[in-house]
Amino acid sequence: MDLVCRTVIFFLLVSLSPGTDGEFARNFITMAGPLPSELAERLCLQEQVLPEEQQGPAVTGAQGSLGRADLVASELPRRFSRLRKLGVTHYKVLLPWARLLPKGNTTEVDGALVSCYRQLLEALAAAELRAVLVLHQGRVPSAVAVQASGRRARAFSELFVEYADFSFRAFGHLVDVWLSFSDLPEVIQSLPYAEPQERVQAVAAAHKGFYTMLHEMVSPAGKRAGFFNMTHKHFLDSVDFVSLNVQYHCGNETYFYKKLSEFQVIKLPFYSVFTSFMALTSTLEILTSIYYISSEINTLQKNSDAVLAPRSSYQTVWEMFAEQSESERDSFLQDVFPDGFLWGISTGAFNIEGAWAEDGKGESIWDQFGHGGHVHMNQTADVACDSYYKTGYDIYLLKGLHPQLYKFSVSWSRIFPAGTNKTINSKGVDYYNRLIDLLCDSNIEPMVTLFHWDLPQALQALGGWQNESIIDAFVSYADFCFSTFGDRVKLWVTFHEPWVISYAGYGTGEHPPGITDPGAASYKVAHTILKAHAKVWHLYNDKYRSQQLGKVGLVLNSDWAEPKTPSSSEDVRASERYLQFMLGWFAHPVFVNGDYPDILKAQIQEVNQQCSTTVAQLPVFTEEEKTLVKGTADFFGLSHYTSRLVSAGANASCTPGYESIGNFSLHVDPSWPQAASSWIHVVPWGLRRLLKFVSQEYTGSKIPIYIAGNGVPTADTGDLLNDTLRVDYFRQYINEALKAVKLDAVGVGSYIARSLLDGFEGPVGYSQKFGLHHVNFEDSNRPRTPKASAYFYSSVIENNGFPSQALGRFSAPVMFDQPVPSKLPNLPASEVPSKAKVVWQKFSSQTAFERDMYFYGTFPEDFSWGVSSSSYQIEGGWDADGKGPSIWDNFTHVPGNVNNNDTGDIACDSYNKVEADIYMLKALGVKNYRFSVSWPRIFPTGRNNSINSYGVAYYNRLIDGLIANNISPIVTLYHWDLPQTLQDIGGWETEEIIDLFDSFADFCFQTFGDRVKFWITFNEPNILAWLGYGEGLFPPNVKEPGDAPYKVAHIFLKAHAKVYHTYDDKYRATQGGIIAPCLFTTWAEPKTPSDPRDIEAADRYLQFLVGWFAHPIYKNGDYPDVMKWKVGNRSELQNLPSSRLPVLTAEEREYIRGTADVFCFNTYSSKIISHSTTRLSPSSYDYDREISITVDSSWPTSALPDHRPVAWGLRRLLNWIKEEYGNPPIYIIENGVGAKSKSDIDDNARIFYVKTYIDEALKAYKVDGVNLKGYNAWSLMDNFEWVDGYEPRFGLHQIDFDNPNRPRTPKRSAVYYAEIIRNNGIPLPKEDEFLYGEFPENFSWSVATAAYQIEGGWRADGKGLSIWDKYAHTPLRIGKDATGDVACDSYHRIEEDVEMLKSLKVSHYRFSISWSRVLPDGTTRYINEKGLNYYERLIDALLAANIVPQVTLYHWDLPQALQNVGGWRNDTIVQRFKEYAEVLFQRLGDKVKFWITLNEPYNTAYLGHGTGTAAPGISDLSGRFPYEVGHNLIKAHAEAWHLYNETYRARQGGLISITINSDWAEPRNPHRQEDIESARRFMQFFLGWFAHPIFKNGDYGEVMKRRIRERSLAQGLSESRLPEFTESEKQRIKGTYDYFGLNHYTTVLTYNMNYPTSVKSYDSDRGVATVTDRSWLDSGSVWLKVTPFGFRKILRWIKEEYNNPPIYVTENGVSERGAFEFNDTWRMHYYRSYINEALKAIVHDGVDIRGYTAWTLMDNIEWAAGYEEKFGLYYVNFSDPALPRRPKASAKYYSQIINCNGFPDPATGPHPCLEQDPEDPTPGAADRVNFLGLDLTSHSAEIALYVLFALSAVGALSLVLFAFKYGKLSKRSHKQSHIELSSKM
Repeated sequence: MDLVCRTVIFFLLVSLSPGTDGEFARNFITMAGPLPSELAERLCLQEQVLPEEQQGPAVTGAQGSLGRADLVASELPRRFSRLRKLGVTHYKVLLPWARLLPKGNTTEVDGALVSCYRQLLEALAAAELRAVLVLHQGRVPSAVAVQASGRRARAFSELFVEYADFSFRAFGHLVDVWLSFSDLPEVIQSLPYAEPQERVQAVAAAHKGFYTMLHEMVSPAGKRAGFFNMTHKHFLDSVDFVSLNVQYHCGNETYFYKKLSEFQVIKLPFYSVFTSFMALTSTLEILTSIYYISSEINTLQKNSDAVLAPRSSYQTVWEMFAEQSESERDSFLQDVFPDGFLWGISTGAFNIEGAWAEDGKGESIWDQFGHGGHVHMNQTADVACDSYYKTGYDIYLLKGLHPQLYKFSVSWSRIFPAGTNKTINSKGVDYYNRLIDLLCDSNIEPMVTLFHWDLPQALQALGGWQNESIIDAFVSYADFCFSTFGDRVKLWVTFHEPWVISYAGYGTGEHPPGITDPGAASYKVAHTILKAHAKVWHLYNDKYRSQQLGKVGLVLNSDWAEPKTPSSSEDVRASERYLQFMLGWFAHPVFVNGDYPDILKAQIQEVNQQCSTTVAQLPVFTEEEKTLVKGTADFFGLSHYTSRLVSAGANASCTPGYESIGNFSLHVDPSWPQAASSWIHVVPWGLRRLLKFVSQEYTGSKIPIYIAGNGVPTADTGDLLNDTLRVDYFRQYINEALKAVKLDAVGVGSYIARSLLDGFEGPVGYSQKFGLHHVNFEDSNRPRTPKASAYFYSSVIENNGFPSQALGRFSAPVMFDQPVPSKLPNLPASEVPSKAKVVWQKFSSQTAFERDMYFYGTFPEDFSWGVSSSSYQIEGGWDADGKGPSIWDNFTHVPGNVNNNDTGDIACDSYNKVEADIYMLKALGVKNYRFSVSWPRIFPTGRNNSINSYGVAYYNRLIDGLIANNISPIVTLYHWDLPQTLQDIGGWETEEIIDLFDSFADFCFQTFGDRVKFWITFNEPNILAWLGYGEGLFPPNVKEPGDAPYKVAHIFLKAHAKVYHTYDDKYRATQGGIIAPCLFTTWAEPKTPSDPRDIEAADRYLQFLVGWFAHPIYKNGDYPDVMKWKVGNRSELQNLPSSRLPVLTAEEREYIRGTADVFCFNTYSSKIISHSTTRLSPSSYDYDREISITVDSSWPTSALPDHRPVAWGLRRLLNWIKEEYGNPPIYIIENGVGAKSKSDIDDNARIFYVKTYIDEALKAYKVDGVNLKGYNAWSLMDNFEWVDGYEPRFGLHQIDFDNPNRPRTPKRSAVYYAEIIRNNGIPLPKEDEFLYGEFPENFSWSVATAAYQIEGGWRADGKGLSIWDKYAHTPLRIGKDATGDVACDSYHRIEEDVEMLKSLKVSHYRFSISWSRVLPDGTTRYINEKGLNYYERLIDALLAANIVPQVTLYHWDLPQALQNVGGWRNDTIVQRFKEYAEVLFQRLGDKVKFWITLNEPYNTAYLGHGTGTAAPGISDLSGRFPYEVGHNLIKAHAEAWHLYNETYRARQGGLISITINSDWAEPRNPHRQEDIESARRFMQFFLGWFAHPIFKNGDYGEVMKRRIRERSLAQGLSESRLPEFTESEKQRIKGTYDYFGLNHYTTVLTYNMNYPTSVKSYDSDRGVATVTDRSWLDSGSVWLKVTPFGFRKILRWIKEEYNNPPIYVTENGVSERGAFEFNDTWRMHYYRSYINEALKAIVHDGVDIRGYTAWTLMDNIEWAAGYEEKFGLYYVNFSDPALPRRPKASAKYYSQIINCNGFPDPATGPHPCLEQDPEDPTPGAADRVNFLGLDLTSHSAEIALYVLFALSAVGALSLVLFAFKYGKLSKRSHKQSHIELSSKM
């Protein structure tokens, strides 16, 4: 039996003695009990809250302790007296058999418990309440079950009678009624007998024995004995009465009488008289004597006067609370919710998602409503919170809150754009799948609402919810959701607040669809919704429940209704009517009887009768529909916000309206606080009453109530973050829910707060804020900042309510796996240079490709991810609660010491914001948090005679909060903030401080060490020694660079060692922690790696920086020899009597050596180091190093000049530590980058930093075997950055230091870092996994060139000048003044070119024809036959080699003669081009079957006529030229296509189209709609500029036309700068293609850029800026980054955008710069990865790719870059007049791909295609090359590359076979490279 009172339970005690009606009143009894759970728990009588159906046999024996006499004496008399006054006559008491008789028999009795129960029964007697004693309820005690089974078993009946006899003797004089058993099924089921009949007989015998025993001991007129639930005839002679358990829904008397009729199976004509009655008890029981009447059963019905009409649930509940005093009503209950209570947070799709038309989403009624101007300030939900693109952000916030549930809704129109399953939007489905998966990964259960008001507009157009056909559409939509998401979603809400839909959408018209028809449409819609809900419930129940095991319910909203005049029965009835019209309208059909409430029906009937016309039309359910609707909910979802005072309607009205129809008026009490919304007043106590009503009326004990919506809006002005109103609201309302659970036994299973975020709130737009997180809607990033309410609610969740006292401290924290504390190995002193120089030898010769290749993989499961801070930088509270001043307090209070005179007085105010900081840590998902303890906060004077308890409490609170959330504290004892009082006695320059520091540490170990298992003694002592005592930049501002740093460091070392030994000797055995210092270091890269002096200098730099402290601790207890040598020698040269470096005695060395368990360090950047002879005077640590420090100007900058990001330095540094210190366990404690910006929410640079640095750490761990155990990012939040103040921002969270609340807003980097933590590294994305397989049969493999780039012969044989000839001969146009005059001299080398092509095994060769070589002046007045003959010979040679020519008509080299008359800006060019094309079609068309009209028209238009960086070099400021040129290019292409199509195609049978180039565009921030839109705009302005007219509709894309037109008009122009096509031109252009020719090389990251209106240019029209990701591999071209993923994406985009045309990739390749290297591994990697992406596009995406073309056949003139950038598969030596061509390794590799037609799976064994033709020698095979730091033959390097590219062992075998065949494989083995490992991930 569920104790939470959801129904009233009646026990009918049926007397078998005859009686008369006159005796009825005398025998009528009312019974209460057992005790409410909260009282029973306080009295330690938990048995009184039994039974619970789930409890097993051992439960009763395990519960509680003895009854508390003091409470029994004080609590019970008052309670029982009150019950007696209310008319209660009897009270039920449950006896605990298992505890009274622990062994099951009377051999052992719990006397104290017997005494406690006597006191309970005596208290009842004193209150004149008669006791009804239940001997046993539920499963039999385990001790009894044991005795009743086995070989020596005692009969169960014997044991029970023994127990009954004991009970009677103990309590008999205090008990009026005895009951043997309750909950018979549980009793019978738990008996240890195999056969059911045997178990039943055992119970019967036990009861009969009990009955006989009882009647023998008392007279027949005395005590009565009964049996619960008796229907078996065997018992009729052994009962005085039968107790019948009837459960029914209060207020529904019809249902009650029906229930009674079910008990007539016992053949006893009977009747009953009942009054529904409720006292302050957990259960009400009414006992009545029923007498045998010889008349008919319907006597009762004929004698209706004997029946007392039952009260309604509302009356019962209202009366229950009516007499409460205000103080009693508003009292606060300190208690917690039951275990398993679910805490949640909610949103709605249209409130937060935005992306209203993104990715194929259909329009919803809210979209149309907003666009129609019906919302406050014409606001829309178009972007809202941008949650469609910010899934990771929302999950981040949820992890901070840490709820168990997230209630969100699915947008119907995002899944089914047209409302039906005929069109399913896969991208919308992907969004919800991603959200649900992330929720599940975060242990947050999704609660999914199917309909939250946003109906697809397409369905609204058909009538919406007024059209019954929508029911089937909704069922279909639900069916899809169940089948798609139901494997993970277990809580479904069909409708959220259908009352709002019916009332506001169709009644008042305030919501869409804006229909005002409260009398008809409103009720019709509700009727439809109820049937739709029911059908969906049955769908789930019949089809999905058995597999998915979920629950389906609906969420109903309701106010509480309080009578305006409590003494007015009319107002009471009006209040009940209001509830039935609001809540009962939907709840009654579903939870009661399938029909509307009688009150509602009667009221509508009455109104209609009173008026001459029908005011309200309430549809009628058929009997079949009632059956369909009834019981269709597994839970009752309740939304509640406020209460109303209700009075009876004053004036009857026949005008349809909510109040007039219901005949009530609504009011509010002026004392109720008003929220920002006019309809919400803060009335917390209404929630408790409403919950009790719902429990009484609808849910009973079986259906849980989920509070699924509760919250309060605040205004959009004032303090938006310190939302004390919301905090108070939640505190009070949640407490009322707690009272309902604890005091009223209401079965509330969850509380879900509204809302996760501020959002779009319907008609009021964004003016009202319901969110626990503030969203800045003015910022396109939509940053989310937790409000005070978020922290409050998070603490409520963590505490599961409001515990009466602070939770006990955690003594057993959940820690990451730590290294077993042990002494590190003894290591010898370092050599000079150290043996760690192998690191430079290993890495410094790496190529950029090898160094920067991104690595994928994960860290071990026990890897510790964390984030760091320090006390002075974040805590603030500089003088709060007795804290003493630190040296930093004094330092910062002196003007001029710190940038902007900033101080840490408040900093981030973390001293007062523990919950906020823990919230951030929870959101990040870190395993550890490193912070420091402020010495003067603990010891204000620095000594242990002044302990500040407030400071101790702060750290205890922080540590406990961390442990509670499974975050391990890493605690730094000293992070630079020395107590000023200790500085006053000399600070770190005096030896006395060693003992004082040890005393401080000892206190910390003793106080916090039970929970802290990782200690850091000093943070960056090397930095502090130099900056504090050398340069004097830091306090204490000592400027003695030659001596003080060494002296202070000496003391640091000894202080560290002492603290280590204190921990080791006193605490390690019991606490088991680890301890170490944390050093600062940067990587030192030798300026000239081949120069031994620079290697020594780099090593010396590290020894002076790191070895200064690490060498004594981790090696031999002494300073590095190089340090001793340098400082000693220089001291001697400075005429000093001894070295400035102090000497460690033998005893000190032994004491210091080995005083660390792990190696911790902080690092941020790298330096370039070279040897330098430095000055001797003045003496200085800086000069002692004898080095010179520089940086590479190409390294990215950051907020601090010496913090340039150099990610690859981290890997080398880790390797150096490994080699130098014996590979100890290593923890990176600080690593991060600063930005100079007050707001850097979209902190792209920090993401690049984290992404690349962690990747280098991953390489070190995975590839190099570095024993890396943890990584901590710096820093948790923006903070006080020492002398730089608040200017550099290092935080993952932004702090607004101008706001006294110091709000914390997660930056994009926080979400990114959280994702890395969740993934435990950087796993290879599934879409990046290599795909083995072949391209389609007859796939075209080609390689490309262009006439100007290779031909040379610029004036040969009558060739005319081209624009590139002129451009190249113009100074400063081409790199190094190069020209194409000779180029590769292909004009004279047809045979060599064709031989290269044959060697490559290409099936096609793409080349272009020089227009001016064929038509020297660009016109057909003169055809240059010699020029034409060159192409004829080339084509013939190709065909003879079985290579298909692919001919480009125009590849940028316009005849200069045409340029002289305007070129592409002159409309006549269209005809000239057509004439030129016809010459070629006529002369070459019989042999050429593949034509390309124009190559990359974008570059001709934009680069040639916009920026002027290509011929003809025109820089346009009018913003017209590129568009005019593009216009003519498109028309010229169309004319050439039509010419071929209409004149030549039939005879020649070729293909003709255009080649368009485009980068792929990714949004810089993929979580920002503005950036996503910029990426789309980029694509439409780039690729779409030319593709849209040709491949779509003959016209430019809408986005281009609109933006250019808008900007043109804003610039004062009368028309758009973009020319318009006439209708005939559009028809002429549309469809002029046979395939889509695509040139693609790279990807960019885009973001919105708003140019000044006055700027007229293509760039300003497009409004997009681009950057690249720092982790992308470079090439020889600044614009080209290696981004294979973008290739697949652009191919798929073309498919989707242009209806999947046949695609020929007509260019793709990569460049390099510098000296020739045969082994061009980067190019092989490029081709392998890009071509594989093309294969994926075919196989996975269905893209119709017909061919692939590599760019380019050979190195050539790369336009304006000259010969510096080399793309060729063949090397051309341009310094040799003979221009020899030589294949690079990539040529062979590409040839192999062609030969294999793809990538054979190595798992299938060696493939014949991998074998090389015997006659094809490998060029340069004898060359030696460096590959990944290994000296190999070029051929071996090539084989290694194949392994590098993730070919498995079998695939490698085929290469070995190939190598063996030609005897050229080096037998030398080598270690697997890091990139090999990468490729296998």
